[in-house]
Amino acid sequence: MNKNDLPLKGSHQYPFTRRSFIRGSGIASGLILSSGIHSILSSCSPQPSAPTKTPAQNTVARTPNPKFIPDLEINLQAAPKTVQILAGQPTQVWSYAASLVKGDPASLTAIPDSYLGPIIRVLSGQRVRVNFQNNLPQGQSTIVHWHGLILPEEMDGHPRFAIDPGQTYVYEFEVINRAGMNWFHPHPDMLTGQQAYAGLAGLFIVTDPEEAALKLPTGAYEVPIVLQDRTLDSNNQLLYLGSKIGMPRNGGMGGMEGMGGMSQGNSSQSSEGMDDMGGMMGFLGEKLFVNGKPDFTLAAATRIYRLRILNGSNARIYKLAWSNGDPLTVIGTDGSLLSQPVTRKYVMLAPGERLDVWADFSKLKVGTQLALNSLAFSGAKDVDGNNTGGMSSSNAPELGAAMTLFNIKIARTETETLQLPSKLAALPLLRPEDATNAANPRPVELSIQGMKWVMNGKPFEMNVATPQETVKLNSIEQWEIINKLNPGAMMDAKGMAHPIHFHGVQFQVISRQVLPELAAGWKTVKDGYVDEGLKDTVMVMPGERVKLLMKFENYSGLFTYHCHNLEHEDAGMMRNYRVSI
Repeated sequence: MNKNDLPLKGSHQYPFTRRSFIRGSGIASGLILSSGIHSILSSCSPQPSAPTKTPAQNTVARTPNPKFIPDLEINLQAAPKTVQILAGQPTQVWSYAASLVKGDPASLTAIPDSYLGPIIRVLSGQRVRVNFQNNLPQGQSTIVHWHGLILPEEMDGHPRFAIDPGQTYVYEFEVINRAGMNWFHPHPDMLTGQQAYAGLAGLFIVTDPEEAALKLPTGAYEVPIVLQDRTLDSNNQLLYLGSKIGMPRNGGMGGMEGMGGMSQGNSSQSSEGMDDMGGMMGFLGEKLFVNGKPDFTLAAATRIYRLRILNGSNARIYKLAWSNGDPLTVIGTDGSLLSQPVTRKYVMLAPGERLDVWADFSKLKVGTQLALNSLAFSGAKDVDGNNTGGMSSSNAPELGAAMTLFNIKIARTETETLQLPSKLAALPLLRPEDATNAANPRPVELSIQGMKWVMNGKPFEMNVATPQETVKLNSIEQWEIINKLNPGAMMDAKGMAHPIHFHGVQFQVISRQVLPELAAGWKTVKDGYVDEGLKDTVMVMPGERVKLLMKFENYSGLFTYHCHNLEHEDAGMMRNYRVSI
């Protein structure tokens, strides 16, 4: 059965809900949560339970289609969990937990020793059912976005499909993506940043025969690396925008304990002020976590490793480089493998972006130590140097500060036989001249209004796509992301770096240019762009214009595009585009 035989809009009931969120004095817009992979989803049976009806929502969550026969079926729940991250008191997180209902047991694995996860592995062409249950605290509606997968609008995790605690949403889809590493995370309106920060994130890895024929590293030599930055208090509890997970905070908003005047960069800020600053700047944490743990060290053999790297941070951008000065060898990015390997002295990785790195340790001696670092860079924010604060905690490294991400220690000798392929994937790349609007790309302007970042001058509207945001199914278009200056703005008048993510489509980056007055910062990052291949998230520096080329094929419907700085997204830096027939 092909993708056109899948159940699409109109064949089931869906909960059309928009999360009501109160902003105001005494209510901090934060959360500290995380997701776990080790627990089994005992509370979800193969058939999803009936949702709990509330006065605010008297609708039924999406139920299974009996005509859809999955190759892989998984129960997945989002729920609170307590984990041991540091010595001393356990940490309260929110976590995804999963169990296999049907399919290959190897399709569902854990990220080792982590509350993040699970890792879902599928073959391109497989049909997947996920029975997702929201077991988060009262007031936390949620929905899962399968970041990078090309799916029908009902399966993509649009905020309008968010479900309340106690409800279940059944995803049913065919995987049409090429081989690559995708991921999944929450996507409710105004709550994405806090839920993702709490730990709700997993990996969705697709393989296909083309990739299998390349004989890339597998098993213990294929290592997931999820980069995140987090701040913990003296009791080992995660802090986010002045609040922590645990007790219902004032006003009864689920899972939050108000932290009052706790400082996040400026001790005089109120919770409301910190909330505004969080939407303005994006959250930066004090500690660098890899796979949910600080101070990560990979004990490696003298082998070649495939590092599947995700920037799962809310707002922090990384400039990846080996500590010994060797170049990084990149074999894949967001959407797929590349056509051929590329090397860079450093590689930029913004929130939501992924990298597939060929790491050759085969010639190193046992006992050798090296690190993957983030090098210093400038120009991503506060270009004029006028900002005195940000939404980082007081001890957090600034955006663009140099830092060690994780260490590698060569612990044992093994024989390596693999060789780097000279050719990787035969990508269906488009030509810029094939776009119907090649002479007049569709603009997406990034700017600030007051204390909020917006796109084309508009904040998010749940069900609205303007004529400028409407495209034809199977059309090829150029879009141009324009990071504008903001004359007269109180803060960051020259803009911030924004990672822009498109749902429902992959694109090629075909050109970049920057305003001369902002070239100095841009030059500290430009050589780290890996724009070859297919992507779904692109970093746009202040003053930069980036042209994208994409074909809106496979599915019609309403999809979002937004900044993947999650505080920006939650504050309204998100829009819909519509694919019409």
